[in-house]
Amino acid sequence: MSTAPPTASARAALDFVESGQVLGLGTGRAAEAFVRALAERVARGLSIQGVPTSERTAQLAASLGIPLLTLEEAGRLDVTFDGADEVDPRLDLIKGYGAAMVREKVVAASSDRLIILVGEEKLVDHLGQRGRLPVEVIPFGEALARERLHQLGFKAELRPDAEGQPLVTDNGNHVLDCQVSALKRPGEIDRTITLIPGVLDTGLFVDLADAVIVQRGAEVEVRRRNAA
Repeated sequence: MSTAPPTASARAALDFVESGQVLGLGTGRAAEAFVRALAERVARGLSIQGVPTSERTAQLAASLGIPLLTLEEAGRLDVTFDGADEVDPRLDLIKGYGAAMVREKVVAASSDRLIILVGEEKLVDHLGQRGRLPVEVIPFGEALARERLHQLGFKAELRPDAEGQPLVTDNGNHVLDCQVSALKRPGEIDRTITLIPGVLDTGLFVDLADAVIVQRGAEVEVRRRNAA
C-alpha cells in the first residue's frame, strides 16, 4: 500500500472539512493522499467519521486511526473526497481505472458534496480523451455486455489482474474497459450502457462533482461547478 505523504491538493481539500462531519473516502492515489492528510488532523483532535469506498481505503484509514462507519450506519454524508481519471471543463468525470467506481458513485450520490482531487494531467477537453471507459459487469452477463457494447460502437476488453486473471472488484464483479474517444453526450451514454442487462454501472460521473482541486506542482486551483 502506498506510503506517499499528503499532497498540496490533499491539504487544500481539508478546507472543506469541519468537525463533526461524516466523510466519504475515495479510492486511488489522490484519495489516499487525502486520507493521510485527514489522519494528521484526526490525530490532533479533529472529530470526523469516514465511509470508505473500497477495502483498500478502509484498511488504510483504519491503520491511520480514522474512525469508520458503513454506508448504512452513516446514512447521509456531508462530503466525499475522491480522485478522477478525467475531468472535463464542466467538472464531469471518468473514474474507474482503480476499479472502485461503483462504490465510489454510490457514496458520492449519498453525499451532500463531492470534492475531486487531481493533477493537471487529468484535465481533458472532452471525456473519453484518454481512450478508456470502465464498465463494471457481473461475470454471468459479461459476454452479453461485451456484445451490446460492441453494437454501441465500443470495443470492450476484460480487465486482467496482476496475475493475468480477470480482475475481481470489491463487489465480486469484473470490469470491461471500453475503447472510446471524445464522448459528446456522456450522460446519455451512461444511461444507455447501464440499461444493458448485467451491467452494474459505468465510470461516467455526470453532474456529481461540486468542486475539483487541481494540483500544478506545488500550486493548487479550486474549480467549482457553479463557475465551470
